[in-house]
Amino acid sequence: MEYITVRAEGADQFVEKKSRFIGSCRPASTEEEALEFISGLKTKYWDASHNVYAYILREGNIQRFSDDGEPQGTAGIPVIEAMKKSGVTDAVVVATRYFGGILLGGGGLIRAYSHTATIALAAAQRVRMKRCLKLSIACSYDSYGRVQAIVPECGGIVDDTAFTDSVTLYLHLEPERLEGLARRLADATSGRAVIERRGEEFYPLAI
Repeated sequence: MEYITVRAEGADQFVEKKSRFIGSCRPASTEEEALEFISGLKTKYWDASHNVYAYILREGNIQRFSDDGEPQGTAGIPVIEAMKKSGVTDAVVVATRYFGGILLGGGGLIRAYSHTATIALAAAQRVRMKRCLKLSIACSYDSYGRVQAIVPECGGIVDDTAFTDSVTLYLHLEPERLEGLARRLADATSGRAVIERRGEEFYPLAI
């Protein structure tokens, strides 16, 4: 099971016929998080002509958008369509416009707001979230070097390491890679490295 969202908050901007467009985006897993982000940007850009927004959430399959005073269909819809095209969910985009005195027309507004959403999503960096296994590997100090090298070769990502009377690596791994990792570790440590499953969680993976 996996989905695409954004890594972190990001923003970018451009100017079109003297109107300044600022695209802001961040991950949001609840409607409260999305609305808080929107409210914060409306406060930050209180003097803007428009603060258009859209958000898509996995929970409840929620999709919302607002034109914020722009002609109907020229702002919120292009923003949410850009989000759908990129495949993101659990994300919110705010497209802020400072009117520059030159009318863009319906088509111009649609293109401008679509581009604003696109650069906002790029700034926030799309990531693929996948449910991964949380694992620990206990090994001796003698075999630590081999284990440390094998884990990334098998697709594992080490999150933490504890050094006590032995070494314990805490990592996450895509489920389909577990068998290969277990086989490699058994061969390299003569079966002495102990793998323990510690649950599952969503982690960001490269797209």
